[in-house]
Amino acid sequence: MHSLGILLSGRGSNFVAIADSIEAGRIANARIGVVITNRADAQGIAIARQRGLTALTIPSKGKTRAEHDREVVAALKQHNVELICLAGYMRLLSPWFVQQFPRRILNIHPSLLPAFPGLEAQEQAFAYGVKVSGCTVHFVDEELDHGPIIVQKAVQVLESDTEPRLAERILEQEHIAYTEAINIVLSADFEISGRRLRRR
Repeated sequence: MHSLGILLSGRGSNFVAIADSIEAGRIANARIGVVITNRADAQGIAIARQRGLTALTIPSKGKTRAEHDREVVAALKQHNVELICLAGYMRLLSPWFVQQFPRRILNIHPSLLPAFPGLEAQEQAFAYGVKVSGCTVHFVDEELDHGPIIVQKAVQVLESDTEPRLAERILEQEHIAYTEAINIVLSADFEISGRRLRRR
């Protein structure tokens, strides 16, 4: 049974989608070992507790990044986490953190990377006037929104779209993409050559 660790800072909709996929058997042979937030008021951590999951608040305020990262890594290792899923975690992980879990940290980003990295990706896409947007699940490395891509889902930008409506439709695809990506990584049935992930 693979143990997943979820890191979140907000409502945790991708966390809920992952938890639902595990319960429904869409992600097999896995469980959520621990959910960690840096914000005590994060809605996602309340949902984790309601679901009976181990849920920890490890505040980041007033700590150096190194101090906070050490605490989070210690908690993940204590719960024997094999794969970490960032689900709206609004902190950059230090290179040291990433090195503790090489190719074992996933992130989801609401754009077709390398387009529109960083914050407000849908806002950037909408302002740029793109005709196609989407989402990307990728391995986390030492650079922002940069690691090898595992799954991407394209979303057409409609003439009638508003920024919130586009974000909503991308989010629907995020929930599907994250489940697919977790299954690929847990299967270990892939190889990475340069930036390219190939299924075996």
